[in-house]
Amino acid sequence: MAIASSRSAATGLLIGCVIFGLGSLIVAHVDIGGWAMAFWRLAISGVVFAVLAKMTGQRLPRSKRAVFYGLLSGAFLGLDLALWHESIYAVGPGISTLLNSLQIFFLAAIGFLYFNERQSILQLVSLVLAMLGVAMIGSPEFAQNKAATWGFITGIVSGAMLAASMTFIRKTHDTEPTPIFMLMQLISIGGGLAMIVPMFVFDMGNILPNSWSDIGWILIYGTVMQCLAWGLIAYSIPKLSLALTGLLLLTEPVAALVIDYTWLDKPINTLQWSGALLTMFAIYLGSLKPKPRALRRYRFFARFYKRDYK
Repeated sequence: MAIASSRSAATGLLIGCVIFGLGSLIVAHVDIGGWAMAFWRLAISGVVFAVLAKMTGQRLPRSKRAVFYGLLSGAFLGLDLALWHESIYAVGPGISTLLNSLQIFFLAAIGFLYFNERQSILQLVSLVLAMLGVAMIGSPEFAQNKAATWGFITGIVSGAMLAASMTFIRKTHDTEPTPIFMLMQLISIGGGLAMIVPMFVFDMGNILPNSWSDIGWILIYGTVMQCLAWGLIAYSIPKLSLALTGLLLLTEPVAALVIDYTWLDKPINTLQWSGALLTMFAIYLGSLKPKPRALRRYRFFARFYKRDYK
């Protein structure tokens, strides 16, 4: 029975990560600005989570500080999504998703600076390997792509914004435990509001979808990628070992790289493939530590899901 449950969880986590990888394909396909795309994703998911919170009777936390931290987490998530979208436009879904996955190292830095978490030798080695891997990916890209600098900057900074978002999710929960649907509603509201001004500044004239097809893809992006994939990941992680979790989470950048290479015909040479593999190996090593704080991107949601629905 336990084996069957573990296999089911592994399958759910794998599907969730692949869905996230497919999300980058939607971003590349729909002709909307990166900031606007982030706004629509969060706005749509906010409606979905509001309905789910209402159906399950979940309420806002009483602490105003917890509400503020939830909204602030959403603002950072909006920045993460918008910058990730910009990176997708510049260097493609594969490389941008891989760069965004470097958020593990930003989480480790935040843990070291603000939460007094010690870093192991293995984590320091993984950071060096990740830097080497990114250099291997970047050297050919800079030679053939004029937008490479912007793509790498936005991709890496998006990982930092995601780490900040996860940090404020932790502070929200530490202030007052918040049910997952209500938490995700707060995050969606905070992120959507934070995107309004930059959306009109940077994406003016490219905010609204141009066809019914684009509307459909945006709806899928906001519901399937932001809601369904999170649900699968949150359900699956508590049932798996840390090592297997870290390995399966790497299917997200792998899926994005394969999509980029096969469907979007992006040229990726042997050096870049080697750098991608090295970077993913470094990310995997960075996720292996006694307490799974480096995987807080997903484990935050797993904790709330496990507590509310066990």
